[in-house]
Amino acid sequence: MPKRSLLTAVSALTIALAAAPSLTFAQEDAALTLSDQGYFETDGVNVLVFSNWYDGLFADAKISGVEVIHHGQRVVTNGDVRLSATPGQWEPIGRFGERTVDEEAGVIEAHLSYPDEGFEYTIRAEATGDGAVTISVLSDEAVPDSLAGRAGFNLEFQPSAFWGKGYIADGEAGMLPRYPAGDMTLREDGARPDGAMAEPEAIATAQSFTMAPASPEDRISITSDGAPILLYDGRNQASNGWYVLRSVLPEGKSGTLLTWTIDASSIPGWTRDPVISHSQVGYTPNRDKVAVVELDRNDTPEESARVLKIGADGSETEAMVAPVEPWGEYLRYTYATIDFSDVTEPGLYVLAYGDHRTAPITIADDVYDDAWKPTMDVFFPVQMDHMFVNEAYRVWHGTAHMDDALQAPVNHEHHDLYAQGPTTDTKFEPMEHIPGLDVGGWFDAGDFDIRTQSQYGTVRSLVAGWEAFAPDRDETKVDWPRHRVDLHTPDGEPDMLQQIKHGTLQLVAQFDAVGHAIHGIVEPDLDQYTHLGDAVTKTDGLVYNAKLSPDEEKRGRSGKKDDRWAFTSKASALNYGSSAGLAAASRALRGYDDELADKALKIAEDTWAEEQGKEPDTYRHGNTTGGPLEAERFLAAAELFATTGKDEYEEAVIRLWPEAEAYYGFTADAAFRVLPDMPDTFRQTLREASEAWLVEMEEAKTENPFGVRITRGGWAGSGTVVNESLVQYQIHKAFPELVSAEEVLAGLDYVLGRHPGHDLSLVSAVGAKSKEVAYGNNRADFSFIAGGVVPGVLILKPDFPENKEDWPFFWGENEYVIPLGASYVELVAAARDLTSATGEGADAAGAP
Repeated sequence: MPKRSLLTAVSALTIALAAAPSLTFAQEDAALTLSDQGYFETDGVNVLVFSNWYDGLFADAKISGVEVIHHGQRVVTNGDVRLSATPGQWEPIGRFGERTVDEEAGVIEAHLSYPDEGFEYTIRAEATGDGAVTISVLSDEAVPDSLAGRAGFNLEFQPSAFWGKGYIADGEAGMLPRYPAGDMTLREDGARPDGAMAEPEAIATAQSFTMAPASPEDRISITSDGAPILLYDGRNQASNGWYVLRSVLPEGKSGTLLTWTIDASSIPGWTRDPVISHSQVGYTPNRDKVAVVELDRNDTPEESARVLKIGADGSETEAMVAPVEPWGEYLRYTYATIDFSDVTEPGLYVLAYGDHRTAPITIADDVYDDAWKPTMDVFFPVQMDHMFVNEAYRVWHGTAHMDDALQAPVNHEHHDLYAQGPTTDTKFEPMEHIPGLDVGGWFDAGDFDIRTQSQYGTVRSLVAGWEAFAPDRDETKVDWPRHRVDLHTPDGEPDMLQQIKHGTLQLVAQFDAVGHAIHGIVEPDLDQYTHLGDAVTKTDGLVYNAKLSPDEEKRGRSGKKDDRWAFTSKASALNYGSSAGLAAASRALRGYDDELADKALKIAEDTWAEEQGKEPDTYRHGNTTGGPLEAERFLAAAELFATTGKDEYEEAVIRLWPEAEAYYGFTADAAFRVLPDMPDTFRQTLREASEAWLVEMEEAKTENPFGVRITRGGWAGSGTVVNESLVQYQIHKAFPELVSAEEVLAGLDYVLGRHPGHDLSLVSAVGAKSKEVAYGNNRADFSFIAGGVVPGVLILKPDFPENKEDWPFFWGENEYVIPLGASYVELVAAARDLTSATGEGADAAGAP
């Protein structure tokens, strides 16, 4: 870190140094002050300084450095020293040291370094008291020769927030490109890790830039006292790139290195519009109906809201005047609730709160009947790997990855949290083709890998839904011999069973190919990993043959080394997890595909016996080598007992529960699945564990007004909400006095729109208003996949809930994943059960 004595001296001289670089956020009407949350604020403007750090799992997530939340939207980020004009996701980032906040002095400092280059620096932010925040880049030593001309201060602007709003650079007008079409220069040192071969040239160079000058809500001016500012478009290299303003750090100078002044416009007295969040699907007549109003802390809540029933002729009839009940504060907002449970007559309604109205709200007995269908009819078929997927006039993707897969090299750490240990643990040499893996499985998420942990978790969840509710819906034609899927085309077979089979085929293939569960199958390099578009175009579909030249093809083989890699280091957690999935699948597939059911069960039992007879393989890396061993082992025992009824598995369930209980939220579903066949002592043990877990849940729920636990990690928490709601459903069914139906339904309400930040359903194409810009494999088109469920609202430190609808590339907010799709379908089925006339199950053929 830079010496504090020097920093103190430099800080005192900052204003006096004419060439001293600093970054100033000036306000005309109100001074920025340092809040008790550790950021600078005034009406409509927040300036954050390293309140968040870059995503440790997936590198640059656009959530760190100097950031600006401007009239309710975070539109500026990554203010930091970077080593290129438009750095990609995997480009070098300064190593974060520490962040200090001096509330009395109104100063924030963040200390960082590039240790490989021997460069340490500090970003220092100070409130000047006259409507400005000064941000200085400080260093005890001059920029090293190795970074000369490379190190610069970058500030990134979200493209979609500034489209069509223009800019002025030193008095010259310009328009930011809606689509990247800038001039490029070939990189002298070859392609960067993600495959980019060229660098963008600056769009404009000036001492002063004003972005969106005509928009009071969006205008931000940046002025340099010394080094010129250059404007770049990062999307020329990466679809998820941002506009970047950059000044190169001076050479041969220490102390304060760079000077900018930024004026983010502030609308005096600005308050954010209220958000009235509710289930976008609607409500059944007799259940609770509570909307949550999210208010700016400077706003004054209304005393009441009107519930208006909409007639066929467009007329409005007042059905109720509901009081607006203050709830309190959560994060940066004030909340209130609107309880309109007394409205029970079926129909179409809107809530009128002051001048604001909700989307139409349906009240009907069958509101949940269709809520699961897009997920099974569209999302899961689109995610099917090794298949040609067609929908009417549209082809979602061709028959992808028929060249799967090459054995991954040893002692190799890969992208996307994959790694191979010191041996292959197979009979295959590194880069040798492993036959038989080109079958079944789903694209894991918005990318195209097959992550085994996701595969078996999805299979188990689909089986749970099938066993509880047996939906016989048939809207998808799956032809495995032809590797073809046709959406909206019945074929006489239940769609859910077909999806269970497709996942099972991949799990079985892994054991057939190498004798154990593998971590997964993933692209060989970042160039392929960042591929967007039709998955079939990622590889040539021909198995790699090292004896052929790169462009040579012969007898179904090619010399193009583009095949995906299989990561195969043994991990007992994966073996147990796959055994659980296969044991569950064998039950569902019985009577549908008996041969596959028999094979799945045999693999599950053989794997259990093998693992029980040896010390566990404990290789772990990232999130691709299974869950906690104790939890995965218990799940395998429970699923095997549920399938076979054998005493040895029942004994294992009882023996393993004490260690599995520590992972109650992960293991409870399996415990409840076998509960009817377990002794009374186990029932009492499970009840006590459930009571203890519910105490923790209740404490977490009191933090917010939404009736669920909202997590604060780097991946937003709708998956946690759904899974915990399913656990509560199981508790409700077994011990109804412990959990009410409404506590379960609160989780579904959350996913369907009642959450912080906005009121959109987090399930694309489900509900009156839903996510229509998401991180699917079609995200470059700013589009969505119907039925996909996004992670949802990310809580950015210290207090900002965010889910972008105008920028799909935030994976922690917008990326679909297959396990969440399956568990969402299961939760909708639970809601159907809880709200049906008898409360005992579905009452509509084909619906869960």
